[in-house]
Amino acid sequence: MVAAVRVHKAGGPEVLTFEDIEVGAPGAGQIKLKQHACGVNFIDTYFRMGMYPSPVGMPFVAGNEGAGAVTAVGPDVTDIKVGDRVAYVAPLGGYAAERLLPADRAVKLPDNISYEQAAAMMLKGMTVQYLLNRTFKVGKGTIVLVHAAAGGVGLIACQWANHLGATVIGTVGSKDKAELAKNAGAHHTILYRDEDFAARVKEITNGKLCDVVYDGIGNDTFPKSLDCIRPLGMFVSFGSASGPIKAFDINLLQHKGSLFATRPTLNHYAAKREDLVATANDLFDKVGSGAVKIPASHKYALKDAAQAHKDLEGRKTTGSVILLP
Repeated sequence: MVAAVRVHKAGGPEVLTFEDIEVGAPGAGQIKLKQHACGVNFIDTYFRMGMYPSPVGMPFVAGNEGAGAVTAVGPDVTDIKVGDRVAYVAPLGGYAAERLLPADRAVKLPDNISYEQAAAMMLKGMTVQYLLNRTFKVGKGTIVLVHAAAGGVGLIACQWANHLGATVIGTVGSKDKAELAKNAGAHHTILYRDEDFAARVKEITNGKLCDVVYDGIGNDTFPKSLDCIRPLGMFVSFGSASGPIKAFDINLLQHKGSLFATRPTLNHYAAKREDLVATANDLFDKVGSGAVKIPASHKYALKDAAQAHKDLEGRKTTGSVILLP
């Protein structure tokens, strides 16, 4: 029996139950992992509250990101062996001291990436990798708006976009978060609670507006995000921290400048094994070189997962949140 955090019914952070579970031997194509760190992400709250249905029904072990050492491999697993250090973004089951995992979802960790770093960055870092390199190709001279620039994805996006030569504008909720975003590479910050962010973007860019807006907030920043984008620019909605965007009127895209809009997810961008490995390796390279730094800003014991969710949803966290089994 090993410690895990399970959800027996949809609801608030209080439904996260710390209990013992049985983890069996790996089946065909699976590996067994002794976890050293588990990532906490906003998507975990969507599964917990029932916004996203659990693919395995109830109860389920929360979480879909982590890092650890391989303790057993099942039949048909050839490229991963016992003792390998690996990290993953995979199906539910992440908030546990041990877990089974599809081997084709695990990637080997370089020696210079720690377990805690890996658990703090796999979902968020690979998300930033595809957002900036594939969803919209960011480069020298690109003007980028990043909402929640001091959050887990935001701090990575600011660093990476800056590294690629973009001008980075970030929205934040406080002066302290503005400092964090600036230190991460944001050239301009906007206090969205105190300022009209669309008006400030227009002012900052001298009316040129942004080439792309990366929005993980959702309901609270829509449709005003569209007013920040130049004609033929792109609106990238990759999260719903304030709730989903409802009743999207596609004609808005015409009226705002023949804009492009997309709702991407890592599951599709990394569906093929070769895309997963390439995305992860680019992330490892950027972190290994120092171009992108990944501090695990908030660490909680596994048993305190409910508190981690409360703090995350209460906007009390910055950067990455991890659980330690």
